[in-house]
Formats: sequence, structure tokens, C-alpha cells
Amino acid sequence: MASLRSIRTRIKSVRNTQKITKAMKLVAAAKLRRAQDAVVRTRPYAQLLDELLGSLARARAEAEIPPHPLMAIRDPKRIEVLLLTSDRGLCGGFNSNIIRRAQRFVVEEGPKYESIQFSTIGRRGRDFAKKRGIETRKDYAGFFGKLRYPMAKEVADDLIAEYTGKKLDAVYLLYNQFRSAMSQTITLTRLLPIAAPAEAAKAQEKGGFITPEHLYEPSRPKLLEHLIPRQLAMSIWRALLESEASEHGARMTAMDSATKNANDMIGRLSLEYNRARQASITKELMEIVSGAEALKS
Repeated sequence: MASLRSIRTRIKSVRNTQKITKAMKLVAAAKLRRAQDAVVRTRPYAQLLDELLGSLARARAEAEIPPHPLMAIRDPKRIEVLLLTSDRGLCGGFNSNIIRRAQRFVVEEGPKYESIQFSTIGRRGRDFAKKRGIETRKDYAGFFGKLRYPMAKEVADDLIAEYTGKKLDAVYLLYNQFRSAMSQTITLTRLLPIAAPAEAAKAQEKGGFITPEHLYEPSRPKLLEHLIPRQLAMSIWRALLESEASEHGARMTAMDSATKNANDMIGRLSLEYNRARQASITKELMEIVSGAEALKS
């Protein structure tokens, strides 16, 4: 049985750890509230922009107007995956789950293409690519913690240059979509080439709605030329916000579990301490009684 001093030291250490995890949970909860508000504000704009782009794309197809360069579909040979992870750990399975999905993509889709490369946002994704020896085009460092829309536009401009320069044939985005503080969904979506939203196309085929006739000023091609880069940047911006909110939610949940586990451990150690103390007192009493009996004899 461990000594009383060692058990007291362990209890003190666990209590200190519990204070840290509790503080981290409160910080993550405060950050989550702001990040969740940003996600809720961004979603309607991004969805309406997708619908407008889908309407314009279908109208362009019906009018037999040549597609925008970012909508041109090529035989996919060179693929890039934009991987969003966090800069820090201590957030449960947030990073490990999405990294496993990236590994699965490389294993399952690798034979279909000539090459698969990554661009990473977040240190954990960068470290994963380095350890596995996966080709990385660019690492965007220092995004999370000070997210701004120009950061998403920077990434979008880089991807546009790579795609229009025919260095890439398709670009995919892999990130954690925020559902709730306890639930995040790993999402893999194609960024380039840009296509009309599948939901809108299916609904139109089934007669779910009738696309109203719009008047465009300037012309449809000019409007598409302006909207498509904006829509790409908005998709990346929304994914960044979703990933940040998911990270804070996962960290809050992980720290809450760690705090509860620490409390349980303190309870077990306290019970062990009481048993050890009782055993020590019993031993001392037995020694006193034995000594008294020895003196009598």
C-alpha cells in the first residue's frame, strides 16, 4: 500500500490538474459562444449565394454560354485536398478523426489519380502530412485565433491561380462541420471545379420549385465572373468558422470529461488515503498493546 505522503501528493496533483481543466472548459465555452454566433450569421448568406450561383449556372447552360474557367470540368489527374485542423490539441478526437479521414482518402482515391497533394490550415494537419511524407503545396499558418475574411480570400486566390494555371484538376475541402458542442461532422466537399448545388438541381428536376426569371445587370457572364471567386472564398470562410466552432466545442467537451474524471480519481484516492490512515492507526495501537503486554510479563 502506498504511503500517506505519496497519496496526499497525488491528490494535490490531481486537484491542480482539475483546476486547469475546469478553467480550460470555461475559456472554451466562452470562445464557443462567439464562434457559434459567427457560424449562424454566415450560413444564410453562404446558402443564398450558392442558390444564386446555381440559378445563374443553370441559366448559362440553358443559354449555351461557355462555362467560366472555374466551372470547366477536366479529367482529374492532379488533386489537392485543403485540410482544416487545429493548431492545438486537448480537444478530444477533433484532430485524430479528420486526420484518419484524410488518410482514408489517400488510400482509397490514390490509385485513381496521378497525384494527391495537400494544403493545410492548422499545425496538426501540417504535422500529419510531414510525418506521413505526403506532398504539401502550402501550409497556411496562424489562421485560427484571429480569423478574418481576407484570410479565406487569400486561400481562394491561391487555389484559383493553381486551377486556372492547370496545375490542379480538382480541389477538395476536408473540415469538421459544427453541429453542436458535442457533435461535429467530418465533411469532404469539392471546391473546384465549381458546380451548381446538387440539392437545387434535384429539387428542380422533381418539380419542387420553379426558378423565377431574373433580370441581370450586367450580363450573366460578367455576373458569374464576379460571383464565382466570391462564392469560393465564402465556402472557405464558412468552413474556417465551422472548424473553429467545432474545435472549441470539442475542447469544451473534452475538458468537461477530464474534470469529471479528475473528481472521480480524487474520490478513489481519498478512499485509499482513509484506508491507509486507518491501517496505520491500527498498526500503532497494536504496537502499543504489544509493548504494554511485554512490560507486564
